[in-house]
Amino acid sequence: MPLLEVNKLSISFMHYVKGSSQEQISIIDELDFAINEGEIVAVVGASGSGKSLLAHAIMGILPKNVVMTGSISYGGEVLNEAKLKRYRGKEIALVPQSVSFLNPLMRVGKQLRTREDGAEQLQERRGLFARLQLGAHVERLFPFQLSGGMARKVLVSTAALERTRLIIADEPTPGMHPDDVAEALGHFKQLAEGGCAVLFITHDIEAALRIADKVAIFYAGTAVEVASAKDFHGNGEQLRHPYSRALWRALPQNGFEPLAGTQPARSSAISGCLFAERCSLATERCVDSRPAARSLRSGMVRCVHAT
Repeated sequence: MPLLEVNKLSISFMHYVKGSSQEQISIIDELDFAINEGEIVAVVGASGSGKSLLAHAIMGILPKNVVMTGSISYGGEVLNEAKLKRYRGKEIALVPQSVSFLNPLMRVGKQLRTREDGAEQLQERRGLFARLQLGAHVERLFPFQLSGGMARKVLVSTAALERTRLIIADEPTPGMHPDDVAEALGHFKQLAEGGCAVLFITHDIEAALRIADKVAIFYAGTAVEVASAKDFHGNGEQLRHPYSRALWRALPQNGFEPLAGTQPARSSAISGCLFAERCSLATERCVDSRPAARSLRSGMVRCVHAT
C-alpha cells in the first residue's frame, strides 16, 4: 500500500468576473499519484502546472475559494481535517517554496521547534544546521536578517527530522550554493533510506535525477508521465510522453532544443489532450478526447501514441 495516494484529484478556483458573476478555473484535473515509504518521487514541470498546488492540497492549506474533488489518502486513510491536524508538522512535513512562510516577527530558532521536540530532535536540527554551514547564531536571527541562500537552508531544516514519514519539499534548493544543494539532496536521500517518503517538487531535472527513484512529469495540472529516473538518458528514447522527451532535449547538454508554444492556462476548456496543440504527433483523436492514464513499460503515461 502506498504511503501517500492521490486519486482523481481536481482543484478549481472560483473568482468573480463582470461584477457578481462567478467563474470556475480548473488548475489540477483528475490527478492520480502515489508514493511509497522509502521512495523519492520528483515532480517536474513548468510554472503553473500545479506542482505547488498539489503540495498545499496534501497539507490542507488551500485557500477558501478552492473547489476540490477526489481524494488524498495517507497510510490507507483518507486525509480529512482531523487527521491532518494529527499528522501535519509531525509525520507529514512541508519544506515550503517561499521564504514568506517564515514568520517575520519570530526568531528562526523558535520557528523550528515544535511542542513534540525533545533533546534528540534539537540535536538533530543543530547537526543539520552545521552540515548546511549555518552557525548556531542563525537561530537568534529574524528572517529579514537572512540571505536568500540562508533562508532556503532554514526552510530545508524545518522538515528534515528522523520522525517524519513524508516530506513534501517544494523547490527547496534555488539560490543555494552547489555544495549546499548537494548536502540538502544527500540529507533527503538519507531520510528516504531510513524509510521516509520524499515528494521532491522542482524545475531542476538534473537535481531531481541525483536522488529520485521516480519522476512525475506535470503538464497543465496533471501528471502526463511517471517514469523511473533511469529512463532519463541518451536522447530520451525510453521516455513515453512527447512532452517528457521535449523537456529532456531542452537541456543544454541534450541538444538545447526549444519547444514551440505555451502551456494552456485553463485545462477545463480543452476537451482533448492538453499537449495536443504543441505536439507533432497529434491527430484528430488527440483533439477529441482526453487520454486516460495507462501503465506502460513499468511507468504511467497519458498519450495514445506512446509505445
